[in-house]
Amino acid sequence: MRGMLIIISGASGAGKGTIIKELLEHEKFSLSVSRTTRTPRVGEIDGIHYYFTSRAEFERLIDENAFFEYAEYNGNYYGTPIENVEKKLAEGTNVILEIEVQGALKIMDFYGNPFFSIFMLPPSLTELEKRLRERGTQAEDDILRRLKIAQSEVLYVDRYDYFVVNDTVEKAVFDILNIVNTEKLRTKYCNALLQKGGFI
Repeated sequence: MRGMLIIISGASGAGKGTIIKELLEHEKFSLSVSRTTRTPRVGEIDGIHYYFTSRAEFERLIDENAFFEYAEYNGNYYGTPIENVEKKLAEGTNVILEIEVQGALKIMDFYGNPFFSIFMLPPSLTELEKRLRERGTQAEDDILRRLKIAQSEVLYVDRYDYFVVNDTVEKAVFDILNIVNTEKLRTKYCNALLQKGGFI
């Protein structure tokens, strides 16, 4: 059976990375590794967290149509390689795309295979600011810019199938696992699989 494509978006500081790490321990999930032009954070490993590349190289790959989707966020490119995602889905693995709103909207509008989307929210904007400051890795102007972006991204939450408030990690993971189990029983997903020979 073909795997499900799961889009997860949310503001920087909403806890997407922590939640996804927990999900990878619970189910047959795989995290799609994106390519980005941003500078690696402390502890991030090339090929594990992201494929880090130059802006010139990224733009060359855009010209070659090598991305499933790509977007520019906060001055950096982020993109999802086509080949990796489709291979894992065909093998029956549920693939998580941790992507920004711009990229998620592109998939929602143009992707023809089964998928569903989740928007991660912090309990409040105040809590979001607190989390960003506790990281201790960003300058003040970057924190303010990310807060402004978060406020604009929330306006798109109604384009997503679900939202999950990350008040506690345990509750957020529980909610997402319930969503996944529900989606497995949706007739739209079943019909799409039948049309593509997904049960053969």
